[in-house]
Amino acid sequence: MDVLNKKEEEAVPWEDYPIRIKLMKLFWMLGPAFVRWAEFQMEQDGYTPQRMYLLGTLYEYGPMMMSALKDRLGVTATNITAHVDALEREGMVERVPLPSDRRVTIISLTPRAEDSIRKLCSPFMNRVASIFDTFTPEEQETFLSCLLRMRAVLVENRILDEKSRSFGRQEVLKESSLSGKN
Repeated sequence: MDVLNKKEEEAVPWEDYPIRIKLMKLFWMLGPAFVRWAEFQMEQDGYTPQRMYLLGTLYEYGPMMMSALKDRLGVTATNITAHVDALEREGMVERVPLPSDRRVTIISLTPRAEDSIRKLCSPFMNRVASIFDTFTPEEQETFLSCLLRMRAVLVENRILDEKSRSFGRQEVLKESSLSGKN
């Protein structure tokens, strides 16, 4: 029976779907749910997900122009300006003129922000990663291997940028893996 060509009103039992369709359906559901889980963990530290993404991007990639930050985060110019303004008022970021062209402004983290991120990052990552504690270390390795292969296919097909949402600064990852569970 070809379950993919059945009429929409005909219910298809889960067990009748091919495994690759089951995987697709689960990813479609679990991707947004995992993002909500991670964002909930961010909010426990008093940061909105948008601010954490912005601060994390500057921490990971270093100072950048507002337009580059906007593009990396996939937000509007109005949105990025509002967040940078608020974070600047809180002493978390600063606007610095580019020495070679003073018309261009670079957004960078303040030492206060870097210190805050270092303190929050490892506990945050461990809280988010706790969802994987239900799997054995061997299952986690297999899952990671499969996801990295999937990521490579998405990069190869130019769906995902090689640099997008990288794995973070190595010292943060090392610290996180030492202080938490696999």
